[in-house]
Amino acid sequence: MQQKIIFFDIDGTILSHRNYTISDSTRDSIRQAKANGHLVYINTGRTIAEIDDEIKEIGFDGYVCGCGTYISYHSSVLLHTTLDDSIRQAIIQDIQEYQLDAVLEGSNAIYFDSQVTNEKIIFIKDMYQKKLFSVLNWDASDVSFDKFCIWSSSQKAANSFHEKYEDRFDFIFRNGHLMEVVPKGYSKATGIEFLLKHLNISHENAYALGDSANDFTMLKYVKHSIGMGNSEELIRNMVSYLTKDVDDGGVEHALRHFQMI
Repeated sequence: MQQKIIFFDIDGTILSHRNYTISDSTRDSIRQAKANGHLVYINTGRTIAEIDDEIKEIGFDGYVCGCGTYISYHSSVLLHTTLDDSIRQAIIQDIQEYQLDAVLEGSNAIYFDSQVTNEKIIFIKDMYQKKLFSVLNWDASDVSFDKFCIWSSSQKAANSFHEKYEDRFDFIFRNGHLMEVVPKGYSKATGIEFLLKHLNISHENAYALGDSANDFTMLKYVKHSIGMGNSEELIRNMVSYLTKDVDDGGVEHALRHFQMI
């Protein structure tokens, strides 16, 4: 059997977006694909600090995190880029000036405004604390982050922030006034490209599963793009194969379809 490499998004792909758990079907099918000689990889917008034990215990061969800003293979970090201090401080000041809500995502910690009132962000913060992630306030002296997400109820403020930083960052527009902000030159696709070269795996043998807008680049890049049954319309319309819903054995169904298990 020819070795393949499979990239999995987390939220809405292996992790249910309804009950925030990973099913036995998903867990077992990924492990079986690995046992059959294939490489299994996480490819996520989350930074490595946002990867919990439930995901790690599946036994992935490595991680592409922070939309390509962090790449590992087994226990080795192959690439990690972070923002320098001057741009980090400018971003924090402008988030406050434009009255935006934000989550700053680093590889060692996740940072929140100590005065946060946005219910969505409070939910995320509480969930991260329950998972025992390193959660800090962004006025910490050693704040360090690789990418970030912002929310705004004011389109004018969001547009102003976007215009100021669009030359240095790529903005992924998500649902609910959310923008995911990543340094230019990095994406889920560049993470895959890096690994295929590093591991000497052909483009023909690369597969990816995803469900939302920040999966677009990796699904466009790979030869075999797989959308979850619960995917956004953007993804449903561009993938080469649409599997079942995350809560209906979608991962297992896809891996069986492509004869990896």
